[in-house]
Amino acid sequence: MSKDSIQEAVHKNLEKYFRDLGEQPASNIYDMVVLAVEKPMLEMVMSRADSNQSQAADMLGINRNTLRKKLQQHGLL
Repeated sequence: MSKDSIQEAVHKNLEKYFRDLGEQPASNIYDMVVLAVEKPMLEMVMSRADSNQSQAADMLGINRNTLRKKLQQHGLL
């Protein structure tokens, strides 16, 4: 899967979200999308890194402390 196909998937799902909303106002879209993408991404990267947080942080391009914070936020620790 390429970066473009991930972007296309997000785009298609947001289009569906707005269609489903109809005339209702949208709110907190940024947080909704980030949370929806972040947890499965963390799960997959941790699996790929055999639960090695330093390796996972390197793969993600973030600090290990930041990774730990995000893992805790998503109940993955």
